[in-house]
Amino acid sequence: MLDLVLNALTTLFSPDHFLYLVMGVLLGLIIGVFPGLGGIAGLSLLLPFLYGMDEVSALATLVGLVAVIPTSATFTSVLMGIPGSSSSQATVLDGFPLAKKGEASRALAAAFTSSLFGGLFGAIILTFFVQIARPIILLFGSAELFMLAIFGLSMVGSLSGKSIVKGVLACGFGLIVGSIGAAPATGEYRMVFGVDYLYDGLPLVVIALSIFAFPEISELFRKDEAIAESEGLGSGGWKVGMKDFLENKWLALRCASIGTIVGAIPGMGGSVVDWIAYGHVVQTSKDKSQFGKGDIRGVIAPESANNAKEGGALMPTLLFGIPGSGSMAVFLGGMVLIGIEAGPSMVTKDIQLTYTIIWSLAIANVLGAGLSLFLAGPISKLTQIKFSLLAPFMIMVISFAAFQATKDMMDLWMLLIFGIIGIFMKRFGWSRPAFLIGFVLATQAESYLNMSVQFYGWEMFLRPGVLIISVLSLISMYFSRKGTVDENAELMEKSRNDGLPLRPQLLFASFIFIFILISIFDGFKQSFLGGVFPLTIAIACLPFGAWLFWIFIKEKHGNPAIFDAEQVAEPDTFKSPWYEPILWIGGLYVLSVIIGFIPAVILFFILFLTLKGNTGWLQTALLTAGGIGVLLAFGYFLNLEFPQGLL
Repeated sequence: MLDLVLNALTTLFSPDHFLYLVMGVLLGLIIGVFPGLGGIAGLSLLLPFLYGMDEVSALATLVGLVAVIPTSATFTSVLMGIPGSSSSQATVLDGFPLAKKGEASRALAAAFTSSLFGGLFGAIILTFFVQIARPIILLFGSAELFMLAIFGLSMVGSLSGKSIVKGVLACGFGLIVGSIGAAPATGEYRMVFGVDYLYDGLPLVVIALSIFAFPEISELFRKDEAIAESEGLGSGGWKVGMKDFLENKWLALRCASIGTIVGAIPGMGGSVVDWIAYGHVVQTSKDKSQFGKGDIRGVIAPESANNAKEGGALMPTLLFGIPGSGSMAVFLGGMVLIGIEAGPSMVTKDIQLTYTIIWSLAIANVLGAGLSLFLAGPISKLTQIKFSLLAPFMIMVISFAAFQATKDMMDLWMLLIFGIIGIFMKRFGWSRPAFLIGFVLATQAESYLNMSVQFYGWEMFLRPGVLIISVLSLISMYFSRKGTVDENAELMEKSRNDGLPLRPQLLFASFIFIFILISIFDGFKQSFLGGVFPLTIAIACLPFGAWLFWIFIKEKHGNPAIFDAEQVAEPDTFKSPWYEPILWIGGLYVLSVIIGFIPAVILFFILFLTLKGNTGWLQTALLTAGGIGVLLAFGYFLNLEFPQGLL
């Protein structure tokens, strides 16, 4: 055994292996910083380059890439409110408000320190438990996996803001939107309305960017100020951020444990572990008043979990050849390409290779966190730039990233449509995190429910694992009975006695309610297995919808549960109407359809910088050339596509 360990260490620190590991880390940092390209997309882009590489070099590059994408994705989540990848969505909730307060360096330092800790923790756990993990993982059948999805949904109460009614409806809305497309059990198409694009469902990248990034860009667009509300990046921010981590070390340990456990369960890790960690910190905190407004614990919790998840996800990937997450599925494909067969042999004759992978993961986390801390200082200064100069770059980035989801122009139109929905959800106090966690868990919950019913019948609910997770879910719901994540608490409080018009809110609530009714009508047209899941969710939402309308009728005016942030904001806060950013972005997409994305972006930059940014021709030309240059370079080296026009 000692010889195997020594041989693994020799391979680990060989010049070739270490060089390619560093190369993978650097590539992961670049891809992770670009919103929407993290995880699955980033690894997929790398696979063609693995052909012809030797086993050691290819494996090092793969591990380096998969280890640091969750770390580097934190940059855009904190600095711009744009989820860099599916595993950094929850970081937006408190990371971005901290950046807006001028505490970007503090948030990033705490995030990268937490990521480093989580990554090392996952690698250590994997080192000691890789040989005994097999029987534990085999305990999780489809019934237990379904209950884990329910456990994730139990976090909704913590993510519902002041109105639990809107939180539940937002989650139900997300579950129904997530079930659009082919039914997992029967292949029947649900709520596609004859649109070919919807047959495979809506991509997570598009929904995450539209629900979180689009509303933030819209609000900053209208204020036309720098992202940070105060000058500077926070006095001594790096030291403060690291101190924050040390003060919350037990929280980080708990969340890293959550990340490792959830990551080790096939199919559950990827997009939900950060929400579970975030829900945990909200539920277990005595003072919940600052969550959603810039609580550092809301950064430490998901960042500790999302890097630890990678170590956990390697367990089923290496031991059974069953991917622990979407990114691990691509990682497994990379292993096949270079001739490595995952399975029980990884803990017998190939144990040396297994330890090389695990320790490469640990070193990659150290390198990634160190480089991120080094680069974060200059990158953080983006929050000090006037937004009219930054907006065209951010709009270009999220549009390009969204298009990579399916390479269809409909990606951009869905980004716009759900972006508008996201704007109104934020304005009227509908929980965007609750919507997103519903969307993320919809397919998993339905697939595992269908399999469980077919395998076990309704006796599935009597299985010991199911009963244990059910109890945990009930405990979670109990502790989350008081909503806390509230993006506009001050505006809500101010509007308590202000007579605000309800028509905009009634129209939006009616839109959600009509969508739910349509899903019920569509569900009755499907077979039992094809329609039971969305139908059950939609019918369960009906009493909450009726409850919300009763609140409107009873109160007649705005209150903490129903408010219009636009009406109570200071008169000089917003410098343009709410629909102006939508017109600009919609115009970019119309031009992209006609003349193609690159020419449209060039014209967009020129018009926007000249009319909104009031820049001179030289500055406009330089900024436009810089933005297009970066975009073209990124597309060329990573072999990405751009929307093509009709002309």
